[in-house]
Amino acid sequence: MAEPSAGSTPSLAEQVAQVPTDPGCYLWKDASGKVVYVGKAKNLRARMRQYVTLQDDRAKIPLMMEVIRGFDYVVVGSEHEALVLERNLIAQYHPYFNVDLKDDKSYPYIAITESDVFPAIKYTRERHRTGTRYFGPYTDARAARETIDTLRKCVPICVATCAEWKRAKRLLDKAPDQASVANLMLAEKCRPCFDSHVGKGPGVCCGAIDTVEYARHVDQVERFLQGHRKDIVEELTAQMQDAAAELDFERAGRIKRRLDSIGALDDRQQVMFPAGTSLDAIGFFREETISAACVFVVREGRVIRSVEFILDKGLDVGEEELEGGFLKRYYDETSDIPAEVCLPCELSDAEVLGEWLAQKRGRLCHLHRPQRGEKRRLLDMACANARHALMRYMVRTGYADDRTNKALLQLESALALDAPPMRIECFDISTLHGRFTVASMVVFTNGRPDKSQYRRFKIQAELDEANDFVSMSEVLGRRYSPERMEDERFGSRPDLLVVDGGKPQLTAAMEQLAALGLDIPVCGLAKSDEEVFVPWDETPVVLPSGSASLYLIKQVRDESHRFAITFHRELRDRAMTVSVLDDVPGVGPKRKRQIMRHFGSLKRLKAASAEEIAAVPGVPAEVANSVWQTLRAWDAEAAGVAEKAAKPE
Repeated sequence: MAEPSAGSTPSLAEQVAQVPTDPGCYLWKDASGKVVYVGKAKNLRARMRQYVTLQDDRAKIPLMMEVIRGFDYVVVGSEHEALVLERNLIAQYHPYFNVDLKDDKSYPYIAITESDVFPAIKYTRERHRTGTRYFGPYTDARAARETIDTLRKCVPICVATCAEWKRAKRLLDKAPDQASVANLMLAEKCRPCFDSHVGKGPGVCCGAIDTVEYARHVDQVERFLQGHRKDIVEELTAQMQDAAAELDFERAGRIKRRLDSIGALDDRQQVMFPAGTSLDAIGFFREETISAACVFVVREGRVIRSVEFILDKGLDVGEEELEGGFLKRYYDETSDIPAEVCLPCELSDAEVLGEWLAQKRGRLCHLHRPQRGEKRRLLDMACANARHALMRYMVRTGYADDRTNKALLQLESALALDAPPMRIECFDISTLHGRFTVASMVVFTNGRPDKSQYRRFKIQAELDEANDFVSMSEVLGRRYSPERMEDERFGSRPDLLVVDGGKPQLTAAMEQLAALGLDIPVCGLAKSDEEVFVPWDETPVVLPSGSASLYLIKQVRDESHRFAITFHRELRDRAMTVSVLDDVPGVGPKRKRQIMRHFGSLKRLKAASAEEIAAVPGVPAEVANSVWQTLRAWDAEAAGVAEKAAKPE
């Protein structure tokens, strides 16, 4: 235990130096003593030292350590025990910085009350109880209820909502010593329920079945819910054949109808894997501060169900942390463990997680990242379904609107604005060594792209090389000139101007605005560390990683870059079509027309070899080779500029 105390308080680093090197779990706490993060470690001291020295490269760590004022830790015997304890602690404290479900609601399960003399099946959202086995979770309550109805048509079993089953349970609970002859006692004291008349109930309430035979039904139901239908089909087929051999055609007909119900389920499934395949494919899709997971459950080679979840973390945590956190939460709450779990990325603690799952399953279970084949395609399908699940959630809950409103308020506070920036304008420059220099202006109104207000500018200054400062000064002068400010087609005065770049770009923009006599709030966004530069402070403003404000301002910057690049490529390709052949010695207007008429487009010409160009009538081999080399030089120059533009400043 380590907490800040009155008087001379040792620093966190000094406290961490006293932590043992054993495996265990650590709990970081804020000033109020609330647990904000729980983690596990093979070596507690070494792992916790990475936090206090900021050697952990996850983006959230600096932000998290700003609020940390103390910690606690629990020593265990092994890393496997630490994994189990970590999951329990996360479930107990729900720390803010750990990955968890967005809506921590209870999910539907199908449960078997195994501790009863005659176990019953039920639909439930209850927390797991001792003596009850749970299958799921299901995110679709209707699907869970339909599964129970279909299952009871296949294998007669009591349902926990049956009044007669409850009456029988009370009688047996009062006389536990009568369990071996329970059917005889119930035959005397109970009456048959409706389900037993129609074949969905086994007749427990009227003593029509003993505990041994009923246990076979329960075993069949549990294997069915685990996805093992083949054994049940073989067993029911054998029972049907025996009944027919004994001329008990009524019983054989009942079993035949149960087999038809199972067959109807199989007809709705698509065989994708060998019959013995047992795996879960878990796909993810992440937004800036939220994500979704989709689990495809494959048993005996068939997808028997899919489950979708919304998570409270997104791009603000690493991919491995997101997937590992969900994996622990999901398999902590289900007993249906497959032989293989397919994930989009490799987990550093995959071996420990595999041991934990194998222990829960009772047999081997390993984690796998498929690269190709059917498993990869199924994983891609799971990721696509996760994306759709997240989009549905965001539309249903208005999440995007809430995030936008929060972003505008955060920007108002962080940039010391007088009001939320309801109109944001952003400019970006795109050029090819000073040629085809263009600028883009994008507008976000109420936090959303307003494409009707987008504008494109051709830079008119004569430039021998790329000069973003001159280009930016020109475009700002043209956009904010008095006549443009009065032009209704350019919209209203912006509440915030964003320039792509750091302090130099910001200073150039401020000087141009001052020359125009305008006082418009302006900031610069650097690509490297996503730092926001403001005129009134030499130190950049660091918006919290994963915050709505950072997401919005990055979206504005990226949209302006996309719009500028699109215009630049359009001009460049148009100019290349007209003039690239003019730069080639030996190509005059006549040969130029012949070459373009032969290939039809510049794209086809660029894809042609020197021999194919030489095949054009009237084009000598040496001229064709010059054309081919010129086209390669244009491509190389464009690729170099694109690579340079993609590098952080």
